[in-house]
Amino acid sequence: MADNMFSELSRVIEQVGKDKGIDRGVIVEAITQGMLTAARKKYGTYREIEATYNDDTGEIELFEFKEVVEREKFIDEEVEIPLDEALKLDPQAQLDDSIGIKLDATDLGRIAAQTAKQIILQKVRDAEREIIFNEFEARKGEVVSGIARRVERGAIVVDMGRTEAFIPPREQIPGEVYKPGDRIQGYITEVRQTTRGPQIIMSRATEHYLMKLFEQEVPEIYDGIVEIMAAAREPGARAKIAVRSNDSAVDPVGACVGMKGSRVQQIVQELKGEKIDIVPWNEDITRFAANALAPAEISRIFMDEENKELEIVCPDNQLSLAIGKKGQNVRLAAKLTGWRIDILGESAASARTAESIFNLMLIPGMNETMAQNIFQSGFGSFTSVAQAQAADIMTIPGYDDPAKAEKLVEDAKALVQKYKTEGIPIPQSPQAQAVLKAGNDSKSQADLRLKQEMEKLAGQSSKAETGEGRE
Repeated sequence: MADNMFSELSRVIEQVGKDKGIDRGVIVEAITQGMLTAARKKYGTYREIEATYNDDTGEIELFEFKEVVEREKFIDEEVEIPLDEALKLDPQAQLDDSIGIKLDATDLGRIAAQTAKQIILQKVRDAEREIIFNEFEARKGEVVSGIARRVERGAIVVDMGRTEAFIPPREQIPGEVYKPGDRIQGYITEVRQTTRGPQIIMSRATEHYLMKLFEQEVPEIYDGIVEIMAAAREPGARAKIAVRSNDSAVDPVGACVGMKGSRVQQIVQELKGEKIDIVPWNEDITRFAANALAPAEISRIFMDEENKELEIVCPDNQLSLAIGKKGQNVRLAAKLTGWRIDILGESAASARTAESIFNLMLIPGMNETMAQNIFQSGFGSFTSVAQAQAADIMTIPGYDDPAKAEKLVEDAKALVQKYKTEGIPIPQSPQAQAVLKAGNDSKSQADLRLKQEMEKLAGQSSKAETGEGRE
């Protein structure tokens, strides 16, 4: 019975090896390890037993090794063999030799055979998992397809053939619904080795997926003529991708858009209608940021290179276009450029400039020209001047003399102390307040008009429901 079982196991594992592409050496090791465990289960671990695979006979052979001793000193039959008996097995046997005695594998019994079978199957499973893990680890960063099977705790389980992949909720495009049997595509972001086998994580929300789709759809990107420099997404809503050309004869944006938008439309369709802005990349961050905010017009850009911050001023009528719906445009532009972006309208920027100039002119002996120089050097108030070092002040045109810079800092500190001691508020620019008031008034008037329109509509609706006015 056991012989039949081991023969059957051998045939099954040979077949499994072919089906699953497992190396023959791994299978042989699994068989020998299983047989050895089964033998130790029957004979105990005290005995020295080894299992080997005979390539010629295709048989797993079990050998028990015993030390050759004199008959007079023979004590333990499990690990020792008298010399006269050893000579019957091997005529050349000598004292202190270790002689191997072949065991009959058919004596192992059914339970031991089942143990061997479990070990062999486990090792084959482990080998298969290792092969799958290595295969998908090498494919990390690729776009793959599978069949949606079910949803587990919000994650879509995708049938990949030999294994399954997962798309966690955070990696899904909001609003997308898949039925079992639907084909689904995604980007392999992670391959984990777990106790239950390899776990493959796919994403449809990462910007890398968008970049890979462009690489597949646009030959110029695949060939390296056009290069994707950055990408930013709000999955399911909008995306921006920055491209540049390594060939002056090739327009990077036109290459990505394709004839009548054919290339980008393929990608939009795969992303279920996500809008995509293709932005020309520029090494000048201010130009790149302006491109990223297009089609909004930009008046001027102030750059804080140390903190990677951009302050962008645009005409008041372009402000909402630059910011976008719920701030989406500026958020994507910031993510695309990697810089923090603040957007101001012309009115707000003018009011702030006027307020800063007015505030700086509170320093004794300060005139408007000097205040503008200080403001344009990055100091927006006398308080910021008071907190600065003289070395920083010396970078301002007209304050390159250390004594003059030090005096400006001391004057600013004295002014701060004065308002603190006297407990009076710091005066504000009447001009700036007027601009802000005009802006607030416009907003208030717009809000009031909207409120009136809403009340009017509500009144008409109420009349319609009560039948008032009917003949």
